[in-house]
Amino acid sequence: MISGSHVIVYSRDAEADRSFFRDVLDLPSVDAGGGWLIFALPPAEVAVHPGDENDVHELYLTCDDLKATMDRLDGHTIRCDEPKQERWGIRTSIRLPGGGRLGLYQPQHATAMGLGRKPGKAKAAAKRPKR
Repeated sequence: MISGSHVIVYSRDAEADRSFFRDVLDLPSVDAGGGWLIFALPPAEVAVHPGDENDVHELYLTCDDLKATMDRLDGHTIRCDEPKQERWGIRTSIRLPGGGRLGLYQPQHATAMGLGRKPGKAKAAAKRPKR
């Protein structure tokens, strides 16, 4: 039924943040037209947490070694907030060139990232006729 996800990051300086995703994170991309880049992401997972409000969503990138990742980002003059140990992992926020923040954490819990769907299932679902 679901073949993937599309994440939107809003930015006051979209070009600077696109450069960050392309040049610092080294994410491959496609040009959707007119130089509008859409980046491929590593495997993902979704967690649903209880909250006082609906329509509040957060994006966290994950890594295997937060300190090493922060050191690499620092080498590109990308700053991160002070890391914090949580019961589920170590987290920080990346300060994007456009002024926003993006979550980054090293999970210390089981993840669902290796549980992707079997090859061919997404294509088969996409080919089904509409009812």
